[in-house]
Amino acid sequence: MADFQPIRVVTDMAIEARDIVRGEAHEEVPGVRVEKDGDQQIEITRVEIFNSQGAHLMGKPEGHYITLDVPGFKDRDAGVRAALVDVLSDQLKTLIPEDLAKSVLVVGLGNWNATPDALGPRVVERLLVTRHLSELVPEDVRERMRPVAAVAPGVLGTTGIETLDMIKGIVAQAHPDLVIAVDALAARSLDRLLGSVQIADTGIHPGSGVGNKRQGLSHESVGVPVTAIGVCTVVQAMSIAQEATHMLVQQLADDAKFYKILQEMGEPSQNALMEEVLGDRLGGLMVTPKEIDLLINDMADVLAEALNRALQPRLDRSEWA
Repeated sequence: MADFQPIRVVTDMAIEARDIVRGEAHEEVPGVRVEKDGDQQIEITRVEIFNSQGAHLMGKPEGHYITLDVPGFKDRDAGVRAALVDVLSDQLKTLIPEDLAKSVLVVGLGNWNATPDALGPRVVERLLVTRHLSELVPEDVRERMRPVAAVAPGVLGTTGIETLDMIKGIVAQAHPDLVIAVDALAARSLDRLLGSVQIADTGIHPGSGVGNKRQGLSHESVGVPVTAIGVCTVVQAMSIAQEATHMLVQQLADDAKFYKILQEMGEPSQNALMEEVLGDRLGGLMVTPKEIDLLINDMADVLAEALNRALQPRLDRSEWA
């Protein structure tokens, strides 16, 4: 049986945590189940952490994590965006109460002034907010419309208030039946930058992927179920260096003695060596694509459209577009 060790690499993605913990083992991480679905355009991976051992090894709460990998999203293809909206809205519908009387609060986490962290606020800006309209719309529309509220609370550095404290106060006053938190995530792999969306029923911990842990939004902390939607917008520079080293080892180990030595060291030792050599220089440096402004807006459009469809399944798009 493989000797699995708890994850030590910072990543917000459950699928990456699973791959890191699993390593070269030919068996699944204890306490974890993984299923794959989808096609070449959108690959769907479902990770379930079903006991405390899996949660300890993965460094994440027990629950369900759905990852949508969309490698073609960065090409800004309209067909890919439309397909992602369809798949994402279908996945979200399974986590949202069918009863339209159940209200939802959407929280756009992040910093308006930092583009890679502005996804949450930009989604909220595009969302159909209906909680205040119940007495203003015709009765036939009211019966088909779910009460939805939305807020972009900002970050501790600009407000001086913990995000959790704000959300708890809003929940106490507005009494939503579900909170949906939208946030930017940090990934380990370059391929996931603006190409992976994660949905989780475990809530979210703002800043955890960049080593800046804030109090988490979860059922336990706010008092109602919390669904999290996240998109990878940054990757650690150290992860890029490690990934480049692994690729060089795979390509050049047969031709260069240096890379042959690295290959014999194994990936964990390679990573430790990179940390020792570059750790002080790279530190917590995060990297994002140069087209981040366009890509963030594209993804905000997709998430808002998918949320509007999932939250208001009985409204025609012409009624809220």
